[in-house]
Amino acid sequence: MRLDLKPRQWGEAMIHRNNLLLNKLEPAVLARLDPHLSVVSLRLSELLADTHDRLQNVYFPHSGIISNVVALTNGRAIETAMTGRDGQFGAAQALDDRLSLHRVVIQVPGTASVMNSARLCELANKLPDFRKLLMKSEKFFLAQVQQAVACNAVHDIQSRMCKWLLRMHGLAGSHLPLTHEFLAEMMGAQRPSVTTIAVKLQKAGMIKYSRGHIHISNIDKVRQRACECDVAIRFYYRRIFQPE
Repeated sequence: MRLDLKPRQWGEAMIHRNNLLLNKLEPAVLARLDPHLSVVSLRLSELLADTHDRLQNVYFPHSGIISNVVALTNGRAIETAMTGRDGQFGAAQALDDRLSLHRVVIQVPGTASVMNSARLCELANKLPDFRKLLMKSEKFFLAQVQQAVACNAVHDIQSRMCKWLLRMHGLAGSHLPLTHEFLAEMMGAQRPSVTTIAVKLQKAGMIKYSRGHIHISNIDKVRQRACECDVAIRFYYRRIFQPE
């Protein structure tokens, strides 16, 4: 079915194209979504959902990073996946029972396009191209989770930390508002171990850090010391979203 756009609709929808997933949609499809999308700020350490929470919204980041974290009964936690402007959070839950399986927090602040979960479900059922794109996004999310399981099981802390910095650099750039405590929690490691590795990386000219911030000084050196998992994640993304 052909959808005719009024001139003003093109401009209104443009801001949502800051999210690379929404940017893959045809203009006519995005125009159908535009009236139901709003833009919000994502605040550092903001809790979007706790484990088993019922979700009210789906987020399509323009900037910043959303972190999916598995919380353990001993108080520790470990990150299983990151979502930035290349994806979304909440679509699978919106299309099913709307329950979050993880704790979901803002790792790096930014902005996002947001849609009510029930409305997204309704539109996904009406717009096959939109639904197909959401399913691809969830497939990529699952690939990240599976890669994280293997990575956490067999790779040492330094190579995992470098991989983690590579992924963050790709989503948020070189300057990251991070403490060693938060970094250790995301990696499921002890803070002293993370601090020791950070000192080594700084002495090697790879990063600079001050309280609450890490700056990636030499991304090529970080890439050389990272495990294979960032390359694998990038490969999954290309394969899943390659043009048909």
